[in-house]
Amino acid sequence: MQRVVRCGVSCPSAARLLAVILAVGVQAAQAEVITLKNGLQLQGALTRVSSLNENPLVPQSAGNVDVSKIVLVDDDLRRTFVSSNQVRADGIAPDAELTLTKIDIPKRVAKAARRIGMVGPILEVTPFDEYGNRIFSMMGQNGRIDVVQGVTCITPRYTQVQGLQAKNAYDWDMRISTASIPRELLSRILLKYVPQDDPNERLRVVRLYIQAERYRDAVVELDRLIQDFPAFKDMEKERSRLYQLVAEDVIREIELRRGGGQHLQAVTLLEGFPAQDVSGAVLLKVSNMLEEYTELRKRGERALELLAGQVKELDRPAVQAQVEALAQEISAQLNVNNLDRLADFLRLADDEKLTVEQKLALAFSGWILGSGAGTPNFTDALSLVDARDAVRAYLRSANQVERDEILKRLKYIEGATLPNVAKILATMNPPLDIEISADGVWGLQERSVPGMGDEPEFHYLVQIPPEYDPSRRYPCIVTLHGAGSTPAGQIDWWAGPWNAERRLREGQATRHGYFVIAPCWASGNQTRYEYSLREHAAVLTTLRDALRHFSIDTDRIFLTGHSMGGDAAWDIGLAHPDLWAGVLPVVATADKYVSRYWKNAKGLPLYFVAGQLDGNKIASNARDVDRYMKYAGFDAIYVEYQGRGHEHFADEIQRLFAWMAANKRTFVRREFTVTSMRPWDQFFWWVELGEIPDRFVVLPTNWPQSKARDAETEAQITPGNTIRVKTPCEQVTVWLSPELVDFSQKIAYGRDRVDIVPSLDVMLEDVRTRGDRQHPFWAKYSPATGRR
Repeated sequence: MQRVVRCGVSCPSAARLLAVILAVGVQAAQAEVITLKNGLQLQGALTRVSSLNENPLVPQSAGNVDVSKIVLVDDDLRRTFVSSNQVRADGIAPDAELTLTKIDIPKRVAKAARRIGMVGPILEVTPFDEYGNRIFSMMGQNGRIDVVQGVTCITPRYTQVQGLQAKNAYDWDMRISTASIPRELLSRILLKYVPQDDPNERLRVVRLYIQAERYRDAVVELDRLIQDFPAFKDMEKERSRLYQLVAEDVIREIELRRGGGQHLQAVTLLEGFPAQDVSGAVLLKVSNMLEEYTELRKRGERALELLAGQVKELDRPAVQAQVEALAQEISAQLNVNNLDRLADFLRLADDEKLTVEQKLALAFSGWILGSGAGTPNFTDALSLVDARDAVRAYLRSANQVERDEILKRLKYIEGATLPNVAKILATMNPPLDIEISADGVWGLQERSVPGMGDEPEFHYLVQIPPEYDPSRRYPCIVTLHGAGSTPAGQIDWWAGPWNAERRLREGQATRHGYFVIAPCWASGNQTRYEYSLREHAAVLTTLRDALRHFSIDTDRIFLTGHSMGGDAAWDIGLAHPDLWAGVLPVVATADKYVSRYWKNAKGLPLYFVAGQLDGNKIASNARDVDRYMKYAGFDAIYVEYQGRGHEHFADEIQRLFAWMAANKRTFVRREFTVTSMRPWDQFFWWVELGEIPDRFVVLPTNWPQSKARDAETEAQITPGNTIRVKTPCEQVTVWLSPELVDFSQKIAYGRDRVDIVPSLDVMLEDVRTRGDRQHPFWAKYSPATGRR
């Protein structure tokens, strides 16, 4: 069953407690919950529009039939646009939970002043003071503009920030996420404006904290209330319920860390679990989770003990050294992430019918091929070790002659069958080794790869997730910096700044267990994305280098960027749609090839974030995003923050991770239509185009060409091994695997019926060049298309 992830406040226990603590002082709102096909839920006021550019407040003309395909969800912080095609059939329901606590902060708001219609380049934003005021400085048409802003309303979801009366006042209504405001600052502001001698007003603060899922803050505020007003001692029961919510919050964090491969952190949280006023059911769950880890540890210890005993019993001098070396490897690397590889060995370890050789064979073959793939044949198992070592040597080699020799050796290794090598590739550690230094920022590495021809090397930063284990696959974010920003800044945005005292990062990529890769993709003082080969190569070359060094889940790689980096992410995502689980352009603008490549977005999840007052952003993007919203097969979300400009939008990061958790790459695409207008945009899923005819090519330096035509390619694999590729290119190469065709049957291509023979050299060279060990191609076929 698909998981439902709510992008908003949703906790039944919290809702019950809210009803007890406070029954007045809330802002009731008619709203709905919308559930998308990927399991995400959005909540807010719902309407339908026919375009991102359409004003939802303007009613339709009388007699018109509403055929709008775009659903707009307004939660007073942002407007979220989604296609009705992405909404579940039963995915719209009333939201009975939306009763937000609203605390007004009295300020002298600039009502009759000049209105901010567009936010210019941001020069400086001072921190909020204890009164919730700050100065927002930006560049206007006639120079610097300083706007005095103040917090005027706080709700669990959003905080309203408005322009205040001043010498040069401006009318400006901005919304920021309350979750993005640090706890200490929010507490100071509320302390200044909420009457401390009014217990009912202070109860509203408790309710706000609960709705915002800041349960620890709610406990602190309720404790202060009970201390200041002894008459409220009878709320001790509600206080206990708050502790229950804190405990449930810790459970969710433990499950998140465990899902991200951070088992040591999960055990630490379990062992230090706050037991005060926690229900027996929750404590039992904690006990069971600890017991699971204890059982895993015992299974691992038993596996190693049994393995050592079997090795001692083995009487095969000719292979004893090889056996002992592999046993030592297993002993050094066995952990909770790969223990399942020894499942067959553990299950049959006490079977007296099996010999020592057979039991060791199960352990070794399972270790090499993965869970459920073990064999009791001792000779075959040892040959698998030889096959794996040869495969690793091939992938590590930069010498063609050496690789040819390795291929020759592989042909004489009994275990080096194509199915086995595919399993080996999926199970083995990355072919190239890394060292993680304990000095400096843990897990942060700067790497370089050769540039194009005689050009300089490409550099990139990579932040390794906590408790990294190369036998586990990790999701990955490739993030592109904007003008005036840096790759290091992108690492901080996603993974959190480095805390030198605690020696860790505390951002969302850290919590969720993601790799973050930040290429140095722009040159010098570049201020605009140039849609060039060098920029594409800077991103794709660094990604492939990372795949060779790190254990990255190639079905969960997300491309993103801010500002001109967002422009790059949008273009590169459409030019190479088969690489990504999703693309997340932040404050990006559609330009050049983006409009011509829109069909390439079919099946590629897209998530856009922008500001309402960021120039004419929505008008510039509407045509392209409207296409994603209106046609079937596309999956796009467009988020527009109210009253905001050209920013980084850290407010949205929680929803970005919820969206990424709901998406995986669809590697097997049996049918697609794509457009290409650049010579280097020529590989799509399983079709590699030859030279694109000149009449279809427009280089970035020659853009625009009014008469330029799209080189459109249609590809299809139908039941019966029939392949069809329609393209203006004279030559194509079709890359195939058992995920796409049945190699035991002939392949039908046009009038041809051919036998396609898979080969190790195709498989290994494909993995060496693409870096994708999860989905290797087994064969390739290069028919002529008949085009001239």
